[in-house]
This record gives sequence, C-alpha cells and structure tokens, in this order.
Amino acid sequence: MSPSLWLAFLLAAILIAISPGPGAAASMSAGMRFGYRSAVRVIGGLQTALVIQLTVVALGLGALLLTSTLAFDAVKLLGAAYLIWIGIQKWRSPPEEIDAEKVSIAAKGLFMEGLLVNLTNPKAIVFIAALTPQFIDPSRPQWPQFVIMGLTMCGVDSIVMSGYALLATRLRRWLRNPAALKSQNRFFGGIFVGAGVLLANSSRA
Repeated sequence: MSPSLWLAFLLAAILIAISPGPGAAASMSAGMRFGYRSAVRVIGGLQTALVIQLTVVALGLGALLLTSTLAFDAVKLLGAAYLIWIGIQKWRSPPEEIDAEKVSIAAKGLFMEGLLVNLTNPKAIVFIAALTPQFIDPSRPQWPQFVIMGLTMCGVDSIVMSGYALLATRLRRWLRNPAALKSQNRFFGGIFVGAGVLLANSSRA
C-alpha cells in the first residue's frame, strides 16, 4: 500500500469512526456509568469485532453477506434483536448509584457487549467488503495490506471511541442524582432500541 493510498484510507477510517452509531453509544454509556477504565473494555470488544470482520472480508466470506439476502437478513435480525435487548436492559436498570464493588461486577460483561454490538451488525461487514477493495494494490501481496488497514481502522476507532467515553465520563457527576441516573439509563436505552429498529429495517444498500 503506497503512502498516498494509505492516507486516503486513513481519512475514510476517520470519517467512519466519528459517525455516531451503536459503538459510540456503548462507549459513552459505559463511560458515563462506570468511568473510562471500564469503558476501555467495551472499546476492546469493538476493536476485536472489527478485526474479525476485516478477517472475514479478507477471506472472501464477506461476499456471502454482500450477495446472499438470506444470510444478510439472518445476521441483521440477530443484531437488531441484540441491540433492542441491550436497550430494554438499560431502560429497566434501577437508578442506583454505582460504587467501586458494583463497577467491578458490572464491568465484567462490557467486553462481550462491545464485541457483540459490532459483530452482529452485518452492514459493517458489507461496508468493509465494499470499501477495502478500493484501497488494495493488486500488484502487491494482499494480506500485509489487510493488516495495515486493520491496524489503521482499529487505531482510529479506538481513539474516537475513547474520546466519546472520556466525554461521557465528565458527565458522571449527574449520576449522583437518582432522577438523572434514571434519565441516563432511559436515554441510552432508547438509543439502543432505536438503533435496533433501524437495523431491522435496513437493507444492504
């Protein structure tokens, strides 16, 4: 991959990362509820899913979701159901102030939450499958280029998601008020349910 091609891909990765989506909502929710150190687990899950998706595309399996309506719809509905389930759980969360012990217990599932938020989104794989070939130099070995793209995407996304989480962490003082905590739970719960509904009604285009 030439430097000019990499810079073009870097710009695309930045634009993709800063676009608000379920990953940003998960990062902000964890940051606001548990603090940045716990939000890092969500971010780690998001990046792990991104690596898996890029590997799937590199192996050529992404073409299946790109061409098979049945496969796309199956993953799409699974992802939509998961986002809606997260939203309902957050909406119903009791307005309890989180102490250090509760943070440790609750944070255990954050990595898996981040992983599944990205992994069950077929549009992400389809997007990667449509995007990455444009930045592949066919005259050079492909796997090193996919590694470069993976490092670039994960690096950029980690920085952006950390920004979202740190911004949300600054708002944690609101959580001292039970009413504010309840509003925060319902706000993020509504975002996840909305994202799930939008995903369920989306197409590959």
